[in-house]
Amino acid sequence: MQKNSPYDIILSRHITEKSRVLEQLQFNSSNPSVKKCDSPKYVFIVDKKANKQEIAAALEEIYSDKKIKVVSVNTINGKPKPRRVRGRAGMKPGFKKAIVTLEAGDSIEEKV
Repeated sequence: MQKNSPYDIILSRHITEKSRVLEQLQFNSSNPSVKKCDSPKYVFIVDKKANKQEIAAALEEIYSDKKIKVVSVNTINGKPKPRRVRGRAGMKPGFKKAIVTLEAGDSIEEKV
């Protein structure tokens, strides 16, 4: 794909209730099945043509001051959905979402 800027690949951070649960899995020890989740996961909206290697390299470049290491990237393609505006049929645009797993101990969030 060969983009110039990592900001052309990583469009925005996707913050929902489900993505916040993924981020907090590393701190949750009440459930035995999630005790082994010691790596934080973050969700981003990315360019539709970007592959996993480009997403990982772009994130490491954007957050180079925090010295993060991307362990894995999982991608999901969201389909366009129909909608109506003032009685006219149209489509909401599709998107590509990346769930990024960092090394244990790394974090994107600022510690307060």
